[in-house]
Amino acid sequence: MRWRGINHIELSVLDYDTSVAFYDRLFGWLGYRSFWTMDVGYRSTYYMARFPAPHSYIGIQPARSGGKLDHAARATGLHHIALWARNRREVDAFHRDFLLANDIPVTEAPAEYAIYAPGYYGVFFDDPINGFHWELAHIPMVPGLGMVRRFRAAWKDAAREHPEWPGDGMQQAMRKLPGRDKK
Repeated sequence: MRWRGINHIELSVLDYDTSVAFYDRLFGWLGYRSFWTMDVGYRSTYYMARFPAPHSYIGIQPARSGGKLDHAARATGLHHIALWARNRREVDAFHRDFLLANDIPVTEAPAEYAIYAPGYYGVFFDDPINGFHWELAHIPMVPGLGMVRRFRAAWKDAAREHPEWPGDGMQQAMRKLPGRDKK
């Protein structure tokens, strides 16, 4: 079983220098490190949470075409990117001390999203330059009993709204994918 998810994401941005300044502040606040290519064949700036250990990273590079994204339009493409938070306090502090303090558009204030996972807590916001939709989220390693109860209740509520789901809906939500030997 795989124990890591995404290796990296590369985003094409409108105003590269302004975007670097924004993402330097955002990722710097969260404790990331950064490096850039110094224009050796292409121009990119990278942000990573763990360096030099194996890590995922996010890169930005200048766009050659296109315009600002409109998340609300739900056009084909990237919906949002979620970053890990250490705990709920970090989500709340990021919301208050970074997003609100810098007038960054918050689309959903910090809240628990019980249906996502027990104790799931996040804040959603938009990159004011490019329109990328972001989330800072925390999922506890060991959720409390109340979190588990709220998660189960949220699924029961959803199942009542969807009589076509078998049981509580989890059987349909958790599905097996074909393995390597399947065609």
